[in-house]
This record gives sequence, structure tokens and C-alpha cells, in this order.
Amino acid sequence: MTQKNVLDSFRLDGRRALVTGGARGLGRVIASALAHAGAEVAITSRTLEDATTAALEISQDSGRRVLGFEGDVTKAEAVRLLGDSVEAELGVIDILVNNAGINIRGAAVELPEDDWETVLAVNLKAPFLCVQRFVPGMCDRGWGRVINLGSILSVIGIAGRTPYAAAKGGLLNMTRVMALEWAMRGVTANAICPGPFATDMNKPLLEDPVKYKAFIDKIPMGRWAELHEIAGAAVFLASDASSFVTGSALFVDGGWTAQ
Repeated sequence: MTQKNVLDSFRLDGRRALVTGGARGLGRVIASALAHAGAEVAITSRTLEDATTAALEISQDSGRRVLGFEGDVTKAEAVRLLGDSVEAELGVIDILVNNAGINIRGAAVELPEDDWETVLAVNLKAPFLCVQRFVPGMCDRGWGRVINLGSILSVIGIAGRTPYAAAKGGLLNMTRVMALEWAMRGVTANAICPGPFATDMNKPLLEDPVKYKAFIDKIPMGRWAELHEIAGAAVFLASDASSFVTGSALFVDGGWTAQ
């Protein structure tokens, strides 16, 4: 029997992916990585101009079809309409990357209720709504990949991050439950849990020398991650290379959670 080249199992030719919050930061890196691996990609943003600009640049760089869409993924009706638009222009979605995220910092007893609800809506409710819209089709076709962007705060706590940690902890356990529900349908669900990356969300830490050093001291590799270092994890979990991996969390954190 001729064994398939293992590198071929990482290819995504013929697949279509949707990356929420894909116009910048980790989402953009992931969208670009999936496109370079062969997928056609839809990216969403709250601003259509941001989404279409990023999509055009990724498409030109990768040679793949990449389209940008505006959408509020925290509202069920908006997600339904987004799904209709994406499928009309790109086709059915095989790979869903729930990347859109927000963090509002503050002490638990001082944080306004609206901030709590905003963080939970973007980080936890939105992935749930996107799963409801796109995964039934994956199950019907017998192949699909759901990748949820968790965090090291899915499993540890940091002061001042109550809503974010609550949302990311819930997202990880939601990933596990979904993996069990779809295990016999050809659809996997996994989480990528990044440590500190130099994204816009982390600018307050990057620009504060004391807080920056406090983070460095907790990372065994002694540095923050570079954005491109999320790409391999995303391609792996989106591809046939991870066909027997579901309900798992892949930590990309320089060893922080190994301690």
C-alpha cells in the first residue's frame, strides 16, 4: 500500500473557511494561513471596509479567493444573514474559525454590567450562534472543522480579567461538549488557546514596561509570541492532519500553562 505524503494531509484545497474577526490580529494571520494552505476564505468584521481590504490583500498574496463581509456575530439574525451572504458568494462553509474577541479589563466588583455582557456576547455567545448557523450543514455533508479561539485564561486566572476569563473558560468547555455531539458526524471541534501575542487587544500591556515584564517572567520561553506563530496550529486543526483530534485544546503559549 502506498502511504500518502503526510504534508498532503495539511492541504485545504477545495475547502471553504469562515474566520470571524479576520480583518486583523490573530484572525487575519489565521485567514491568511488557511488561504495559503489552499482554502477559499471568508472573513468578517464589524466594518465592511476593514474586511474587504484585508480580504483583497490576503487574496493577492495567496492566489486564493478571499472575500470580506460585514456582520455582528453577537446577534442571531445577523449571523443568519451573514451565513446566507457567505454561502451565496463563496459556497458552503467547511471550516469555521470563531476568532472574534474583545477584552474589557477591570476589577470584578467595579466592572459595569454592560461591559460584562459585551465581553460574554462577543467571546462566548457569538461562537455559539455561528455554530448553530454553519455546523448543521457540515454534519449533513459529513465533514467539518470548528476551531474556537480560547486563551490561556481558559484554564488560569489573571486579576482584572473576570468577564474575559469566564467567557474563555466557558468556550473551552463548550468546545468539548460540541466535540462529543458531533463525533459521529465527521465534524471536529477544537480550541486554540494562545498566550501573550502582540495584538491590538494587548496594547495596554505592551506599552506598560512593568506589566510587560510581569508577563515575560511567567513565560518559560522568555518572550511574547509573534503573530505568525498561530498559523501552524490553525492549519493543523483545519485539515485532515487532525482527523482524530476533537475536544482538545492546543496551547500556543511559550510554556506558560506547563508550569
